[in-house]
Amino acid sequence: MFMGEYNHTIDAKGRIIIPSKFREALGENFVVTLGLDGCLFVYPNEEWLTFVNQLKNLPGNKEARQLQRYFMAGAADCEVDKQGRILIPSKLREHASLDKDVVFVGVLSKIEIWSKERWENNSYDNMDDIADHMSEFGLSF
Repeated sequence: MFMGEYNHTIDAKGRIIIPSKFREALGENFVVTLGLDGCLFVYPNEEWLTFVNQLKNLPGNKEARQLQRYFMAGAADCEVDKQGRILIPSKLREHASLDKDVVFVGVLSKIEIWSKERWENNSYDNMDDIADHMSEFGLSF
């Protein structure tokens, strides 16, 4: 399980150091893909395969096909170098507006990579309303 928030920088070549707390759980090879809300998603290989199977099992309608294309076309296998860095492809950097300062956020079975500016502009003003709504799904506090 991934949790926590870690600030790092991305260099001019698009390389970024994976936080050491996340590196062991990710392993040597993992997948980075387009995320939602303007971030990137990082999946350990096992979690990625689970996610891909969920995508495969979607109905054959237009929305499902669009979702499959979105995540699969944006996906890139990543490998950690000797300095603990990965290279984020330019398409993914552009999608998440990764320029210099980035934030890694552990979110259960995946990691999100955010530009620091986007992360800081996230609003959590309505968390009480969201929490009330989530109780419909069995989440209690």
